[in-house]
Amino acid sequence: MALLTVEQLYYYPVKSLRGIAVDSLDLSDFGPLNDRRWMIVDSDGKFVTQREQPRLAQVSAQLTSSGLQLCFPAIPPSIDETIVAVELGSQSLAVTVWKDTVRAIVAKPASSEALSRFLGLQVQLVYMPQDVVREADTRFTEPGRRVGFADGFPFLVTHQASLDALSRRIGSNIEMRRFRPNIVVSGGEAFAEDRWRTLTREGLTLTLVKPCSRCIMTTVDPWLGVKSDDRQPLRELGSFRRTDAGVIFGMNAVHDGAGPIKVGDQFEISE
Repeated sequence: MALLTVEQLYYYPVKSLRGIAVDSLDLSDFGPLNDRRWMIVDSDGKFVTQREQPRLAQVSAQLTSSGLQLCFPAIPPSIDETIVAVELGSQSLAVTVWKDTVRAIVAKPASSEALSRFLGLQVQLVYMPQDVVREADTRFTEPGRRVGFADGFPFLVTHQASLDALSRRIGSNIEMRRFRPNIVVSGGEAFAEDRWRTLTREGLTLTLVKPCSRCIMTTVDPWLGVKSDDRQPLRELGSFRRTDAGVIFGMNAVHDGAGPIKVGDQFEISE
């Protein structure tokens, strides 16, 4: 019986801000609990990401007992960060993420104003409420699967062996954070995930529905918020992982059953 071991877990309270590494990942009908229920939009209600604003990688979002907080690097640099509490407002706004337009609730001005000052661009922070249903891509999974503001699916699963193989090809260690996974697993040969269909353990099944096509965001340093001059690791990936669906790394997934998922958990593979 082939087994995979969970090595790392992440969730992203705000789309395109820095991810939070955790030892245990609770689940909801959206996927990972509290994952990408918040999003930054421009004055037209269109989503804003590190693709065009790489500095967003420097901003972290933390969920505390009192709610969501945004942590900005101090400007000018110092040992202190600027922390801004996020409060949900009452205004609704139609927002767009890729081809989907859904209703969101706009945060009260303080957090949006802080993000706007940081980026030098007028933006708003918005939240997807529980009663809004955005479906995962029905070309690859059955209707009724919901997703927050993630690109298309609730989970991204990546394989440590594949990252190690990519790092060897480039000649330097690439950090998995560049690929913004939810679940990082180990076990088996590099890029074996292309053949995986389901990952199962008692009470939970992850169905891997499609490879994840990668973009310029993988070239953004996940701590400094700047794009690499040499376009790595995307350039090297493109030399041997280019398909009709794009340059691929990792697998998008949906789930059936309940969590939590914990670091150290083992999943059985079906291909």
